[in-house]
Amino acid sequence: MRANTARPHLSAAFLATKDDPYPAYAELRARGPLTRAELGQWLVTGHGAVSALLRDGRLESRMPAEYTRLTLGDSPGVDFLHRIVLTRTPPEHTRLRRFIGQALGTPVVRRLHDRIAAATDALLEPALDRGRLDVVTELAVPLPVGVVCDLIGIPTGDRPAVLTRVTALAKVFDAANLSPADLADINTALPWLHDYFGDLLATRRVSPGGPTLAEMYWEESASDRLAVADFVDNMLFLFHAGFETTMGLVSNGVAALLNHPEQLGRLRADPALVPSAVEEFLRYDAPIQNVIRVARKPVEVAGQKIRAGRTVLLLLGAANRDEKVFADAERLDVGRDPNPHLGFGGGLHHCVGTALARLMAVVVFERLVGRVAVLGPAAPAVRRRHASLRSYDHLPLVVAAR
Repeated sequence: MRANTARPHLSAAFLATKDDPYPAYAELRARGPLTRAELGQWLVTGHGAVSALLRDGRLESRMPAEYTRLTLGDSPGVDFLHRIVLTRTPPEHTRLRRFIGQALGTPVVRRLHDRIAAATDALLEPALDRGRLDVVTELAVPLPVGVVCDLIGIPTGDRPAVLTRVTALAKVFDAANLSPADLADINTALPWLHDYFGDLLATRRVSPGGPTLAEMYWEESASDRLAVADFVDNMLFLFHAGFETTMGLVSNGVAALLNHPEQLGRLRADPALVPSAVEEFLRYDAPIQNVIRVARKPVEVAGQKIRAGRTVLLLLGAANRDEKVFADAERLDVGRDPNPHLGFGGGLHHCVGTALARLMAVVVFERLVGRVAVLGPAAPAVRRRHASLRSYDHLPLVVAAR
């Protein structure tokens, strides 16, 4: 089978700049599940191929050291990227995921429902009083940041400073758009965060709100305890991932409802649809648009061989609009069932915070449907630019209470 020739205007970097990448995704899918991109990279768009490759052990998420050093140089961000659970392989990945799972597993998350509901109400009250709400800065960011800080054990007074540095560090995940100033921010933020979290780990042992990750660390036996650097870097990754995914899910979901008022009407008429609506938001406009993998061994997709060492971009956003899997795939349907979307990825490295992100999103949309009678744009939305994550920087709304 002949390989599709490269189309530079359909490169990963180009797709990340699009306000609406879905027509380009449709063009890619029409050409087959696999397309060559720039620099020997492969783009995978079909739902079946993306789902299979997410679970294929011949692909790994850890980029070669020479690749990360090409974009980051001698930055401490290189070691950070190579220590987090996202890029590790078993048995190290298994140990890290087990530990994080203790804090983010379904049983723990279920116990957070009332706390999340109260926090959501507290964030909505002042917005409803003044009739304006920026969904991103006043709801979709502060809600998960507060929840994740509670889980880790970060004191309230420290949170603004920590969030500023974690936001700077998060630029390490957007190598396609990294500037010299961004790299300087990473190099400044990471040592500060290591010092802060190292002190937090050493001093904070007891919390009245229940066991935190920092406390759980000390509950591990000395023989099972993670190295401090591994633990700190994965707490930083958890902090970032914990609010990033929820921010995208909530802001993208609200934007989708603004563009489809008939679906907002369905939710208001039947609030029991909110959980399925959250799944549809994850499909229709996924906060994680793509994940990158490296072929450790040759892999064949649709008759085309991907050689060992090639990078493979799995386009979750494209797979989630695959007409072969989803009826009327371009339409938002808050009651869609079944809905086998890939919004949280899949396989060994599926998103570790899925239960928490789903719960926060369900609570937020229950409140928006149940408490807000008027929900409309107050000013143009500001779309965020990122190579793999899709969300907004600002989404200003006019709101009024029921």
